[in-house]
Amino acid sequence: MKLKYILPIAFIALFFSCSTDDDNDTSTINEVEGLELIQTISNGNETIELYNEKGLFETGYNRISLRLKDNTTGSYIEDATLSWMPMMQMPTMQHSCPKSTISKALGKDTVYEGFIIYQMTNEDSSGWSLTINYNIDDTDYSVTETISVWQYENQNTASFIGSDDSRYILALVEPKDPSIAVNEIKVGLFKMQDMMTFPVVEDYTIALDPRMPGMGNHSSPNNTDLTFNNADNFYYGDLSLTMTGYWKLNLKVMNANGEVLKGEDVTEENEASSLYLELEF
Repeated sequence: MKLKYILPIAFIALFFSCSTDDDNDTSTINEVEGLELIQTISNGNETIELYNEKGLFETGYNRISLRLKDNTTGSYIEDATLSWMPMMQMPTMQHSCPKSTISKALGKDTVYEGFIIYQMTNEDSSGWSLTINYNIDDTDYSVTETISVWQYENQNTASFIGSDDSRYILALVEPKDPSIAVNEIKVGLFKMQDMMTFPVVEDYTIALDPRMPGMGNHSSPNNTDLTFNNADNFYYGDLSLTMTGYWKLNLKVMNANGEVLKGEDVTEENEASSLYLELEF
């Protein structure tokens, strides 16, 4: 009789023991899952890891994730303050490019993020360096390293001088994965204040006229011009793509007074605007 009751109790005890072990089994979360390592930059006691979706820098808009590793402990630092300065070295001068601040990634403990827009590069991907400044426990550090920036296959960024004699940088952000549909188009517009400073341009309008040069230069219905969004400082509109292939996104930038700074209407006599971005899918 004793064995009759002992066996069920033993099984119950084993079940709860296994359940408790499972509940206490916490796996390490990979906060850069889905991202590829671009480069590591070592600076004595710390190593900076740079990530994005492709694992490389390209001309145009680059969304970048960063982690700061303590080389002594092997742990990632959660409470640093970071900033950066990309620099292009030309034969007779040097300049920077549009960039964001660096902030902690939403919902992440060890990941920081921001964006850089490289408006040009050399044919062999050379010419750029990246300086990263960071502060840990009220101590400032800085490190500079050479980076490679590859030429994107299509024109996803444009640098132009407007009718106001100011230089602007325009960059395509979305769609990254276009489809045959009305896609949300997202573009960044920046003004060169000096060789190192490129503030966001607010409250302009970017007229959009997408065309397929290889298909009779036809357009598409239901496109809308791009307007400024104060929430994230980018321009948004609707881009209608009716078939796969190569599209030229003809653009016309107008200031807050409606004055055209760059670009022209597409007509039978004028097949393309002098200001455009390219998309192929």
